Amino acid sequence: MRRRGAGAGPVPGRAAPASLPRVKPDAVQLRVLGALLEKQRTTPDAYPLTLNALRAACNQSTNRDPVVRYDDVQLRHALEELARRRWTRSAGGSRAAKYRHLLADTMQIRPDEQAVLAVLLLRGPQTPGELRARTERLHRFGSADELETTIDRLITRRLVVRLERRPGQKEARVQQVMGGDELQTEAAATSGTVAVERAAEPPVYRDDDGPSDFDLGPAPPRSAETDAGPASDGDEEPPPNHLEGRVAQLEGELEDVRAELAGLREELAGLRSELGA
Repeated sequence: MRRRGAGAGPVPGRAAPASLPRVKPDAVQLRVLGALLEKQRTTPDAYPLTLNALRAACNQSTNRDPVVRYDDVQLRHALEELARRRWTRSAGGSRAAKYRHLLADTMQIRPDEQAVLAVLLLRGPQTPGELRARTERLHRFGSADELETTIDRLITRRLVVRLERRPGQKEARVQQVMGGDELQTEAAATSGTVAVERAAEPPVYRDDDGPSDFDLGPAPPRSAETDAGPASDGDEEPPPNHLEGRVAQLEGELEDVRAELAGLREELAGLRSELGA
């Protein structure tokens, strides 16, 4: 039977709508999507975001890896492409154009899954321990097992993968595969160690209402926790650094306030212009 993967044709009877692009989103689109996911939770009063607020959210220096400096032209192009995928749209009802994501509507991605995706899109590959600490402002996971369940669902949907564990690390990192070149970069950095075993007949990724608008191929299997590698002394889990996590949280909240202020300034400038001030 035919497999569906990169470069393969559509599965008979399941062709994707012609209006949806088949190329994976680039780094700018992923940063925009991650910023919208994050700000919906952290600054709900300022969401949807104006272009100014979105630029501040994308370019902020904390809770971002890498730190970028995207301009309005890049962001507008990214928003146009995301709108074609039906992942974002412009929200009406205000003087300045505002933008929101549509992942809950288009792909039925749940709030806990959105939180994990947001952090992965904004900060790159991370261990489950890092994810649990960094998703705290977006979604509170009651336990490590609860987070693992969410990660497993995202793996099943071909949205994330587990990378092979690095020597000396206790946890395998998780990485988004919605787009960008992170997967290839990580594979090269770890000597081609992303698990790529393929099932005999992998399922076709689809959301609840139809096929995905990107083709990620079959999901890699979960890396075994017994992979060979130097063990840490006593193989004990290192204690979490609560102070470091608190500082990161406060820095993120400060950037959220700055982004909200930028949006308010833009709206005030528009109002003054209308009043002839």
